[in-house]
Amino acid sequence: MEQKPEILDTKLVARSKLFGIEELHLRFSNGVERTYERLRTPPLAAVMCVPMLDDDTVVLIREYGAGLENYQLTLPKGGYEHGEDWQEAANRELKEEAGYGANSLTLLKNLTLSPGYMGHQIKVVLAEDLFAERLPGDEPEPLEVLTWKLSALDELVAREDMTEARVIAALYMVRELLAKRRKGKV
Repeated sequence: MEQKPEILDTKLVARSKLFGIEELHLRFSNGVERTYERLRTPPLAAVMCVPMLDDDTVVLIREYGAGLENYQLTLPKGGYEHGEDWQEAANRELKEEAGYGANSLTLLKNLTLSPGYMGHQIKVVLAEDLFAERLPGDEPEPLEVLTWKLSALDELVAREDMTEARVIAALYMVRELLAKRRKGKV
């Protein structure tokens, strides 16, 4: 499986205001050909912040998720604006969505979402040494900002309004990293 499939053809088969569906004709190294469909990846890079008020208190937001038709607990996140790097995008999104900036930003991991049919990626960023600062955002309504203890993360994940896998993965990664720091292993 070292050799990637050869892309024989790509074709846009549907388009909406937000999404494009692309047909991808592939030939695998064993000669088998298949046609896949994928959501066309937007050219924007994205960041998701895990803002920590202290070693145990994470800042969350509650916002409407149109895909689920319900409000969800989540983390501040969004796409880069023109010319931004990941640090600038992370701090801006944090200020717009949660009302905080961060003096310390650490890139933890790049996560994908359904790589079988989407190329979307998001950088998970640990935001620490927070300070109050709000920037106007593009949300249609004010976002609720709340805090949660990572020591009670299992209870948070059990909630019906905490379902986004990327958010859950990011919270567990940060909890583990902070625990290692406390033990002097990082």
